[in-house]
Amino acid sequence: MAKYLLLKHYRGNPAALNDVPMDQWTPEEVTAHIQYMDDFADRLRETGEFVDGQALAPDGLWVRYDGDGRPPVTDGPFAETKDLIAGWMIIDVESQERAVELAGELSAAPGAGGRPIHEWLELRPFLSMPATITE
Repeated sequence: MAKYLLLKHYRGNPAALNDVPMDQWTPEEVTAHIQYMDDFADRLRETGEFVDGQALAPDGLWVRYDGDGRPPVTDGPFAETKDLIAGWMIIDVESQERAVELAGELSAAPGAGGRPIHEWLELRPFLSMPATITE
């Protein structure tokens, strides 16, 4: 099994086919989208492929260590790309092909007008440790 991180973006990703921002959706459209996500996660729980997932608020901060004293903070979390992560899901699957299949299905979550968003999701494998060499 291999773990993958699926990242949903507010901004910074290629445009979705149904590219209406969520803050312009009706309450019913938002509810349908969240229900799709919940049903998707429930199905993966049944197969043992779901690890965790959360939606993220659009605000946040960038913080770093900068020596003694108070760490510097910027009015982020916006990187220069103005990228902003909307949420994430961790899956544990048998292969990259399965991870791609699930990401494609998640991309079809409904959006404005109840139509699939066809959004681009970032799919990142977890870094695994190299095999140890024994003498």
